[in-house]
Amino acid sequence: MRHNPRHASTDEQVVRELIAANPWATLISQNAGELVASHYPVLLDESSDELALVTHVGKPDDRLHGLGTAEVLVVFQGPHGYVSPSWYVPGSSRAPTWNFSAVHCWGTPQILDVEDNLDVLVRLTAHFEQHVDDPMWLDREWAAPVARGTVGLRIPVDRFTCKVKMSQDKDPVSVQNVIDHLRAPGPYQQTQVADDMEIARDRRSKDASAE
Repeated sequence: MRHNPRHASTDEQVVRELIAANPWATLISQNAGELVASHYPVLLDESSDELALVTHVGKPDDRLHGLGTAEVLVVFQGPHGYVSPSWYVPGSSRAPTWNFSAVHCWGTPQILDVEDNLDVLVRLTAHFEQHVDDPMWLDREWAAPVARGTVGLRIPVDRFTCKVKMSQDKDPVSVQNVIDHLRAPGPYQQTQVADDMEIARDRRSKDASAE
């Protein structure tokens, strides 16, 4: 991502929150001279204090990526939306833009054994079934033969870049105007982005008062 100090975050808690809220990720690697990308649900490894990810891939994605032999990039994308310059106060920028949040995590995957892979599959299912009216928990005995077609991964995050672009470079009136337009019904309604803009604004105010 293009670096912009106004939008960059080095706060690991911000990264954790973004990953937890947006667990559908893109896993990217370079193997045998080719770029490979796959899409999988990814969770934080809550059994460790270090920033690490857990997931699984279906075979033969493990071989396509050459997993376990080199670093991979895992990309998480938060809510995003178009911002029209007509929403700014008169005299402000005339350039249209896009508000978004994203985090890029780099690390070398650790291949999990059979039991740990099954643990990850059970946890992934439980994570997403918890809000279902009649949840279907994954039975380990039933899942064991299915799990043989997958490869479990734990990815310690060696480094990350995080960008939260929520109109931080705009004046307060323009920021509120953007929030109001993103909440209004219509083709550009993005209430989650409006929520994230308010969170970013509150965080800026808190940081400023602490200085």
